[in-house]
Amino acid sequence: MNQAILFNDDLVFDEKQAAWCFTAQASGQLVTIYCHSAQLEKLEYIDNCTKFDIEEIVELWFEKNELEGDVIHIKI
Repeated sequence: MNQAILFNDDLVFDEKQAAWCFTAQASGQLVTIYCHSAQLEKLEYIDNCTKFDIEEIVELWFEKNELEGDVIHIKI
């Protein structure tokens, strides 16, 4: 599947979900992405290198999965 994904620069930690969260535009649809990870949960902020790694994981998710709805939960 070849989709255009545009990641927004709004990465924040969502305490309710205990996950880092950000939004993206996938084929014109606004999607909220939650990244669940015990290691990432301990971090106070995400540096650019880690952010790019997360974005790559999300791109791989889109290659293997079909988007259903507007929320994605990914366990890293």
